[in-house]
Amino acid sequence: MPELPEVETVVRGLRAVLPGRTVTGLRLGKTDFIEDVERLEGALPGARFEEVRRFGKFIGLKLAGGAPHNGEGDDRWLLVHLGMTGQFVVCAAASPDRPHTHVWMALDDARELRYTDVRRFGQMRIVGSKEFSTFLEKLGNEPLEVSFEAFSSAIGRAAMIKALLLNQAVLRGIGNIYADESLWRARIHPRRQGASLLPAERRGLYAAVRKVLEDAIRLRGSSISDFVDSAGSPGEYQRRHRAYGREGEPCFRCRTRLKRIIVAGRSSYFCPHCQKAPRRRRRGRSA
Repeated sequence: MPELPEVETVVRGLRAVLPGRTVTGLRLGKTDFIEDVERLEGALPGARFEEVRRFGKFIGLKLAGGAPHNGEGDDRWLLVHLGMTGQFVVCAAASPDRPHTHVWMALDDARELRYTDVRRFGQMRIVGSKEFSTFLEKLGNEPLEVSFEAFSSAIGRAAMIKALLLNQAVLRGIGNIYADESLWRARIHPRRQGASLLPAERRGLYAAVRKVLEDAIRLRGSSISDFVDSAGSPGEYQRRHRAYGREGEPCFRCRTRLKRIIVAGRSSYFCPHCQKAPRRRRRGRSA
């Protein structure tokens, strides 16, 4: 599933070409991932893209013009989540369609913004200003902007640190890949309780998260399955993975074979030597 680096890569590509462009036509295929098809069909034709931003794993495209919905005014956003296999690509209108393309937005420069999604686990919806504010309130801290103090407070809970990193209400945008990579870099076992981390460990994890995400963005994300950027090109960070997907392979630090366990319902890859497991509490006699 595309995570923060992949979504940021797509956003940066779209930001370079979309602002100022007007949607001159809209064509839809399958629409089961669109929240309100009628609202989308009314809002997009004639609308101009004002800005492109990332909100966690969501792509936000601010719209101006077009037809307002129930008097919502001119301040609207198109929110897009890529799900597991979504692709958001700008190409020439005459380019052949890729299989599983479901949305075609004709632009005023003879190009199209196309949404492709094999499994259709993505999301697409139009929101007004009030809905947009509610949407933002549900998201946690931005990992690349949060202060260490806020980060330390957010993860200092009685829950496994891997689960906390995956919780979008705690930190927005981190998923399975970059949680595992960050924990490996910080030498923290995925089952450690967030509240048990010492100040130095929290500081190390804070630095690890930022370093991993920044490196992944620089290399345009990880292309493990279907991910491509807004121009249709794959990322390269999968070549730098040190933990994710490497079960049975040697650790890059100590050569111990990596293991896989399930944490928070997700496969978690770690080094049993570098990332020490939390000690189990001894049960009392009454237990």
